[in-house]
Amino acid sequence: MTTLTDAWSWLTTATHWSGENGVWHRLFEHLFLTVVCLALSCLVALPVALVLGHLGKGGGLAVNLANAGRAVPTFAVLVLLLLSPLGPYGEWPTIIALVLFAVPPLLTNAYVGMRGVDADVVRAARGMGMTGAQTLARVELPLALPMVLTGLRIAAVQLVATATVAALAGGGGLGRIITAGFNLASTPQVVAGALLVAALALLVEGAFEGVQRLGPAGARGSGV
Repeated sequence: MTTLTDAWSWLTTATHWSGENGVWHRLFEHLFLTVVCLALSCLVALPVALVLGHLGKGGGLAVNLANAGRAVPTFAVLVLLLLSPLGPYGEWPTIIALVLFAVPPLLTNAYVGMRGVDADVVRAARGMGMTGAQTLARVELPLALPMVLTGLRIAAVQLVATATVAALAGGGGLGRIITAGFNLASTPQVVAGALLVAALALLVEGAFEGVQRLGPAGARGSGV
């Protein structure tokens, strides 16, 4: 309990929240990195998942390849990228590593959601004269949206938790509070940093849960 008490004392000290190394600044960096990586992951994964789910071809291979990436630790990918020619380019190695980490849940859930759409509904849409693109946008995507949002929620929470690795590459974010605690041999600061990351992950989880409940009939996907 002493460590938790000391961590709480660290968190309630006003000077730890202000300045370039303060909690607010690190929190903004963490959120910015998470949003950027999530947006890039969506740009990579969702078009592929939606098109393959609509066509019903090649999706199994794409999902299996994406899921195979889950077996590779993000830190290992980050180290390899830092040793590559991309190493000197600021936060790009971190961004690429996090994007690769977030793609599998986005791609898998979106594809499963598209393939889970009732085939009779799709045939009815085509019978009404809808083109393939219209069927995808007006019928399949709305029905698959709960699973798409589930993948988005999973990816966002994972990114919040994993973005702490940015500190290991000299980047910003809440991970800098944890690494600074290690450098100072300050266990309360390390615990405080971990608590901040956990609290942010829970807030993001709650926000996405709220969005899903506000969706059509409060529909939710189970997630993959």
